[in-house]
Amino acid sequence: MSKIIVDIETSGFDFESFDEKSQEYLLKYAGSDDEREDIKSKLALFPLTGEIVTIGMLNPDTMKGTSLFQNGGNAPESFEEDGILYESGTEKEILEKFWDKVKNYSQLVTFNGRGFDAPFLIMRSAVHKVSPAKNLMGYRYDAREHCDLLDQLTFYGATRRFSLDFYAKSFGIKSSKEEGVDGSMVGEMYRSGKYLDIARYCVRDLLTTKELYERWNEYIRF
Repeated sequence: MSKIIVDIETSGFDFESFDEKSQEYLLKYAGSDDEREDIKSKLALFPLTGEIVTIGMLNPDTMKGTSLFQNGGNAPESFEEDGILYESGTEKEILEKFWDKVKNYSQLVTFNGRGFDAPFLIMRSAVHKVSPAKNLMGYRYDAREHCDLLDQLTFYGATRRFSLDFYAKSFGIKSSKEEGVDGSMVGEMYRSGKYLDIARYCVRDLLTTKELYERWNEYIRF
């Protein structure tokens, strides 16, 4: 079975870019200044208030992969590093490249992909009128199409959810967060022009997810 590990990084839109009615809607249930700021800080979590800035893909069998990233509208660039092809483009362009590549694999492997990555990819594609080439949200209780490790490690929600970083440390796996970057920092990094830093961080997430998948596949899967 051909497998591909997928992870995305996202950045929230500037709150001021929304019209007044939309701003009021987004802050509808905020009762204090702290709550309003909290909502603004979490715009990257939703596909209608944020965008995809990096899509990472890794074949765990060949250790070859791709990191598709936005680079702030600069001239497109492409290079290979440690078996990973880095390619830049607009959000629409990297989504088109993602669907063209992912359709060739029979199994998708993610961490919280059903709750975040897959819906985000599908919704942002719809915004850009890009047609999905593969169903990323198939039958939840069959990991052969989409193995979401967060589903598997919590036995489909029967036990507590932990972060990728916490699972990795618990199993003695090198965490992608060890170099001082985590997902909450991506928005500011993107606004600061650190596009390649985000693309490389996404690849580290892929590598951690690969190790976690192998641990699950060998010792937990039944």
